[in-house]
Amino acid sequence: MDQKTHAENWLLYPDNIGPFLTIDETSMSHGELYAIIINKAAHGRKGTIVAMIKGTDAKEVINVLMKIPQKIRDTVQEVTMDMAPSMIKIITRSFLVQ
Repeated sequence: MDQKTHAENWLLYPDNIGPFLTIDETSMSHGELYAIIINKAAHGRKGTIVAMIKGTDAKEVINVLMKIPQKIRDTVQEVTMDMAPSMIKIITRSFLVQ
């Protein structure tokens, strides 16, 4: 997947999806927030990052995650997250986990 045209706003690595993910927000620099979704099975090594999306607005994050084919998103069984309403909305709209 060519990421050059949108890399400033989001990066997506659908091949890195596994059954157990984590979503959180992180500040990279200058106070900019990013939503980051990682594959827990990769343990921080190659294949860890599933998505990095500038901002934490649920609608924007969902729009990016919807670019991952449904068949792949349906393989997710569990997502670890904090209980922020936006994170809950992102996960329930993007993956089958409830």
